[in-house]
Order: sequence, then C-alpha cells, then structure tokens
Amino acid sequence: MGTRPITFSCSAILPLSPAQICEQIARVQSWCDFEGYGPIPGIASATYELRTVDIKGSRIRVQNRDGSEHVEEITEWIPGQRVVLQLQEFSRPLNSLAYRFVEEWDLKPGPDGTHVKRTFFLHPRNSLTRVPLWLISRLLRRAIAQHLRRMLSSSSSPRA
Repeated sequence: MGTRPITFSCSAILPLSPAQICEQIARVQSWCDFEGYGPIPGIASATYELRTVDIKGSRIRVQNRDGSEHVEEITEWIPGQRVVLQLQEFSRPLNSLAYRFVEEWDLKPGPDGTHVKRTFFLHPRNSLTRVPLWLISRLLRRAIAQHLRRMLSSSSSPRA
C-alpha cells in the first residue's frame, strides 16, 4: 500500500450546469453510457447498495459488461463543485493488481458551459503490479476521454 498511485486527468467543457452534471452522477442508470475502451469493459449496470440522504457515503455496485464487478463509494459530494468516488472491492483479475482507484470530478462553471476535470488515482497492490496497472491506466484514460466526448454529444442533442 506504500506504492505511489498512477495518476491521469481528462478534461472537457460540457454545455451543462455543474448541478446537472452532479444529477447525472447521482442517477446511476446513466452510468451504462460508459462504454469502456478496448479491453476496458463498459458498465452493464449500476445500482445503489446504500443511498444516503446527502449522497456522501452512498455505495454503488457496478457490474461490467465482461462480468467483472466493483463497488464505488461517494467519499465527497459538494453539489455543483466536486465529487470524489472510491472504486474498490474489485473482482478478478483487477483485484490482484490494484486495491482501489479514486476518481475526482472537479466542476467549474464558465461562460460556455462547465469545465469538467476528471482525475484518477490508481493504487497498485505493490511495485510488481505497477507496470500492468500503468498499461491499464493508458486504456482507462482513453475510455474516460471517450466518455466525456459522449457526454458532450448527448448533452448537445435535442433530447438532453
């Protein structure tokens, strides 16, 4: 657990308010819009195991399209500003490489929409698992960038 995390960030400007973005995060049905990238699986379903009144502390069980699963816990919830999720309890094979991921959503309103910055911290199990987890982080970065583009295109469509 003393191994430093692997980090990366992806940013986009979305034509939504910060509050609307937080609503999308809280509405776990929309999580299936995450399609993954290459061997990184998309999300098949996400359901609350525990939903707290103020969202912080809520736990979401995620089933991926490849049959793997994990739990995401909302550790910070500042509506319209910042959301932090801790991804943990990974199934095999990811559980042998990492003990948790942390995802931070930072939201800043601007004249042309909300600047969204998603930062990830992937915590390898040990120094030996750092290299394969680094390779996974490259693919995950592409999956996150693709997801932000999908959020942009769906929010600017007439149905949004």
